[in-house]
Amino acid sequence: MGKTNPGRFFEDYRVGEVIAHAVPRTVAEGERALYHALYPARHALYSSDLFAQQSGLEGSPLDDLAAFHVVFGKTVPDISLNAVANLGYAEGRWLAPVFPGDTLRSVSEVIGLKQNSNGKSGVVYVRTTGLNQNDQAVLEYVRWVMVRKRDLDAPAPETVVPELAEVVDPETLVIPEGLDFSQYDFALAGEPHRWGDYAIGEKIDHVDGVTLEEAEHMLATRLWQNTAKVHFDATFRPDGQRLIYGGHIISLARTLSFNGLANAQMVVGLNGGAHANPAFSGLTVKAWSEVLDKAETVAPGVGALRLRLVATTAGTEPFVLRGEDGKYLPGVLLDLDYWALIPV
Repeated sequence: MGKTNPGRFFEDYRVGEVIAHAVPRTVAEGERALYHALYPARHALYSSDLFAQQSGLEGSPLDDLAAFHVVFGKTVPDISLNAVANLGYAEGRWLAPVFPGDTLRSVSEVIGLKQNSNGKSGVVYVRTTGLNQNDQAVLEYVRWVMVRKRDLDAPAPETVVPELAEVVDPETLVIPEGLDFSQYDFALAGEPHRWGDYAIGEKIDHVDGVTLEEAEHMLATRLWQNTAKVHFDATFRPDGQRLIYGGHIISLARTLSFNGLANAQMVVGLNGGAHANPAFSGLTVKAWSEVLDKAETVAPGVGALRLRLVATTAGTEPFVLRGEDGKYLPGVLLDLDYWALIPV
């Protein structure tokens, strides 16, 4: 047993600790094909080299969320192997496109710790950076996760809760070098709606739904080399159900949002996110979005939309997040706040 890794527990973390995560991952067209099969993603910039080249890029990158999942998956054995739940995200920025052939690795810094009042678990805050083979940062984000304690008598660490920005300043969003939507082909993209057609406060029901399958969510989670026990081991939860990886719900909701936001091509900022309720196979997921803000960019023909993306179970009333008690409705699975690039 001395050679196996039981994973870290809450008392094993120290603020300021930097963790270099194991097993770099070279991504290729296989990741794209599987990603598009699982969700199915269909934004034109990530589907066509020609469309991407006409938009000023060298070719079609890997979907932004696929890159996120690869970077996230590297962190799981060190951060969330013994997690109770992944609680939220902040200060996320995509810093460079990821292309087939790139090799990604992840590094995390522990930036906060807070033991829960029950003394059985605590919240660990980490800032993770994804780097490519040139040691160029391609992605950074903060997340916080509830982790079990190994020894309930272990003393509580000093509470450190980082101050995190509620919104990524749009002026700090990184626009991929060369991106140019001035010759954007709306017919090939699938919808005519551009930046100016969206109003702050506008809400969009994405109409479509997808029923979650046990095999699909486990395949997706394995694809990203996410080893968290709650996603695979039915004996790890008292209800005997495999918890669906929150990123699977994020990608599913983002894909459903194509119907109404087909031109919101690139995700470049992650302002915040909450996995409001757990998801299990058999549920049918639907999605709606709200336009929270708009920003101009320096790139030709490119604007930014700040969008709230909400995933719900079928039958949950759209455009309603919380009950009278202020808590998320039971049918709300995901509340995600992000910046996306769209032609003006």
